[in-house]
Amino acid sequence: MRGDPRSHGLWERSAPPAPPTPKLEGDTDCDVAIVGAGYTGLSAALHVAQAGASVVVLDGAEIGFGGSGRNVGLVNAGMWSPPDTLAARLGDTYGPRLVTLLSEAPRAVFGLVDKFAINCELKRSGTLHCAAGPRGLAEIRERERQWRLRGAPVKLLDAGEAATLIGASAYKGALLDKRGGTIQPLAYARGLAGAAIGAGARIFAESPVTDCVEDGEWQRLRTPQGAVRAKWVIVATNAYTVAPWATLREELTLIPYFNVATAPLPEDVRKAILPERQGAWDTRLVLNSFRLDRSGRLIFGSFGALRDRDAAIHRAWARRAIGKLFPQLARIELDAEWYGMIGLTDERLPRFHRLAKNVVSISGYNGRGIAPGTVFGRALAQLATGAIGEADMPLPLTAPSPARRREKAEPFYAWGAKLAHLFGARMSRG
Repeated sequence: MRGDPRSHGLWERSAPPAPPTPKLEGDTDCDVAIVGAGYTGLSAALHVAQAGASVVVLDGAEIGFGGSGRNVGLVNAGMWSPPDTLAARLGDTYGPRLVTLLSEAPRAVFGLVDKFAINCELKRSGTLHCAAGPRGLAEIRERERQWRLRGAPVKLLDAGEAATLIGASAYKGALLDKRGGTIQPLAYARGLAGAAIGAGARIFAESPVTDCVEDGEWQRLRTPQGAVRAKWVIVATNAYTVAPWATLREELTLIPYFNVATAPLPEDVRKAILPERQGAWDTRLVLNSFRLDRSGRLIFGSFGALRDRDAAIHRAWARRAIGKLFPQLARIELDAEWYGMIGLTDERLPRFHRLAKNVVSISGYNGRGIAPGTVFGRALAQLATGAIGEADMPLPLTAPSPARRREKAEPFYAWGAKLAHLFGARMSRG
């Protein structure tokens, strides 16, 4: 997008075209204005329109330009933190409410894909959380215990069972979560946009919001060439937030994450690697994620930014890591590469804010945007249309608070990933 092949890589090449989205020109009114055309904003737009209210979506770039068009494409249940941790941090009211909502969130994604026939390469085979060493095995064993107490369809696999589903024997075991799956993430965002437009939403791209001011009982949002007056505003910009809501950016620590994709694998190799087409990631601190797309490309990712000299380090590491995990791919060529940003909150939980009168947001997905963004967008739509109140939301209302040591943490994570991959590359040559 915008002439940068490293922004969306393979996803931009393989996604169906986006629906037409002109720039906003002139002034217009609506019941609900939404800022951000990612999963949260587009899900909110769809559900607002389905409720019979008028809705306008404004995006400073294009549909799915942020994390929604750049991520791995794993549709996961829950967050990075295990369910007991979420429940303990949020208390007796919101803890169980959020855990239940996120447990069922993949089903909400799959339901929208089915209802609107979204062409996004959906696979409902589940996900694999792979144990890197004994500590990783203990981690996924505890996650299995917590989810099984809540009735979730998860299964702990031993090393042999994991090797069969992964196609590699590098892991001590894996947690198979049958609730999850994979999608082509940019295609899903574009499909949500098409569904929202079909329901009556108006979406304007290349229309960055420069100001939001109270105008009597309304909020007035200005863009370079127009303005929207709305009764409610939903801010759905997450890690790609810019003015005028700088407080949302300040409470997030941004971590770069990149993916590379191989050329389509030969048919015999496809049958051996992830034969049931689960998406996978592991328990390493600087983790690996991997999956196949519809065309049989292996998509492999980790922390790091593909910019300047760092790109060569991460690319070289990816080639070696792929070859180490799957020796039959030791000489495989990389066909695409891209990266984006993950927004972390200090407590590793998303946050619900009221930014001004009838201006609300949820952000801080901590690397889990597809399913949570979809159901959080639905909840924000219900709030804005009066179906529920703030006390019924899946998250407690909190005030924005800056991330602790953000200025130091962001370069630390970026440098840490670079050093880990540089060191790992050298070790693999030895």
